[in-house]
Amino acid sequence: MVAIARYMNVTLIVPLFDNGTYWNDNRPREKAGIRSATLFIGPINYASLRYYNQWALPRILKRGVLRFPLTDSRLANNGLADEVQKLRCRANYEALRFTQPIEETGERIVSLLRQKGPFMVLHLGYEKDMVAFTGCTQGLTKQEIQEVTEMRYSYKGWKHRGIDPGSKRAHGACSLTPEETVLVLQALGVDRNTTVYIAAGKIYNEEKRMANLAMAYPNLIRKEHVLNASELRPFLHHNDQMAALDYIVAVESDIFMPTYGYGNMGRAVEGHRRYLGYKPTILLNRKLLVSLIDGYKKGTLSWDEFALLVKKTHENLTGKPARRRTAPDHPAFEDHFYSNPYECLPPFIH
Repeated sequence: MVAIARYMNVTLIVPLFDNGTYWNDNRPREKAGIRSATLFIGPINYASLRYYNQWALPRILKRGVLRFPLTDSRLANNGLADEVQKLRCRANYEALRFTQPIEETGERIVSLLRQKGPFMVLHLGYEKDMVAFTGCTQGLTKQEIQEVTEMRYSYKGWKHRGIDPGSKRAHGACSLTPEETVLVLQALGVDRNTTVYIAAGKIYNEEKRMANLAMAYPNLIRKEHVLNASELRPFLHHNDQMAALDYIVAVESDIFMPTYGYGNMGRAVEGHRRYLGYKPTILLNRKLLVSLIDGYKKGTLSWDEFALLVKKTHENLTGKPARRRTAPDHPAFEDHFYSNPYECLPPFIH
C-alpha cells in the first residue's frame, strides 16, 4: 500500500488491523469517522500500477478519499520496476516497526533464548481456527472433524462449501500435523537436544497432538515458558500482538521452519530472513512429504530410505538465492513478493 500511495502521490492513512477475519479477535475498535463519506474499492488482488492510475486515482481525485477494505495482495508480485519493488522492501523491512513494548519484549525473548545457545523456530499452523479454516482434518477423530467443520461454517466469509481434505493434503495445501512434523525434523537430522521454539497460538487439542513432538524434542519451548507472567500479561488477550512477538523471534532465529506454506506470517518471515542475508529457512515440499510420510507409515519405505529422500528433497530448499516462481495468468499461485524480494537483494542472483 505504501508503494501504491507513492505511485499515485496521495496520502496513505494506515488502516486498523483486521483482527476478526483470521485472529478470532473481535474486540471493539474506534470507528474511523469517515465511513459515510468513503468510496469503497473492491478486493482487486495482484493489480498492476496501471490499474491504480486508470481506475483508483480518478476516483480519489473526484471523491477525495478511497477506502480499501482489504490491503493484502493489492499489488502485483511481478512486472514492476525495480524502484517500486525496492520501495516495498524499504517500507516493509526498514520503515515499519512494531510498537516499543512489542519490540522490547520480542528482543527479550530472543536474548533469553540465546543464553541457551542456538535455537530453531517451528511455525506450526495448527491452531483450532486454522484447522477449521483450511478444512484439513488429517489425524482428527470424527468428533473433532465435526467440531472444526461447524466452526468453519459459523464464520462469515470463510469457505462454506465442502472441502476434500484428502485431496488438499495430497496437493500439499495442508499444514503438516504435529505428528508429521516430528518425522520430518528427525529425518532432517535435527538433534533432539536442539531448543525448538514454537511460534503459534494454542495448538488444537494440544496435550494429545503435541505429545510426540515434546517426547522427541524435550527442549520444546514457547514464549509463555520464556517470560514470566507479568511480562507477557499486556499481550495475552491480543492475538495479533502475541503473533508479533513470535514474528520477531522467528526472524532472529538460527533456523526457521514453517509447516504451512500459504500463511502470511510464514511467507513474511521467509522474505525478511532473505533480506537479512539469507538466514536459513527450511521450505518444506509438503506435497512430496505427505507421500513419503504415508509410504513410511505403510511400510513401503524404511526409515533410512525415508530420511534420505527427505534430506535430498530439501538440501536446496533453505532460503538460498533464487527467483520467484511466476504464473502470469494465475498470480495467486505465484511465489509471493514478500517471501522472496530478490529485487532488493544482492545483484548476483539476477
